[in-house]
Amino acid sequence: MEQKTLARWLKLVLAGVGICGLLVFFLLVPDYGKSLAEEYPEFAYRYYPWLFFLWAAGIPCYAMLVLGWRIAGNIGRDRSFSTENAEYLKWISWLAAADSAFFFLGNLIFFLTDLSDPGAALLSLLVIFAGIAVTVAAAALSHLVKKAAAQLERE
Repeated sequence: MEQKTLARWLKLVLAGVGICGLLVFFLLVPDYGKSLAEEYPEFAYRYYPWLFFLWAAGIPCYAMLVLGWRIAGNIGRDRSFSTENAEYLKWISWLAAADSAFFFLGNLIFFLTDLSDPGAALLSLLVIFAGIAVTVAAAALSHLVKKAAAQLERE
């Protein structure tokens, strides 16, 4: 597969993920939250704190998509193994780590202030684990891309 074709596919996937995220964050989550609030009115006070918390947790995800878009652009320009891409991957790693920490602390605070329940707290562990996985993968890729870029510069 050519670099430009690969870059186009990567951008298509990133755009698809971004659109799916918008649908989840702005259609599914609010609708599901409203239906839960109607079904269990005693928990309706949890709707807006959770909605705003989830929206805030999504912001770093979109920053990561932007960085991924830039990486795809560099791949299309045949600069896959560049220090620039290594830096983008490093930023993705930091953003994923920060978002995982934010999600963990937010869930902990919600649990301690009776805005959550054990089921939601357990489910959030999956999200936190996924964020940690992205953190480790992006950090490892950043290291490898940086080494490859240094090797290419020496040749």
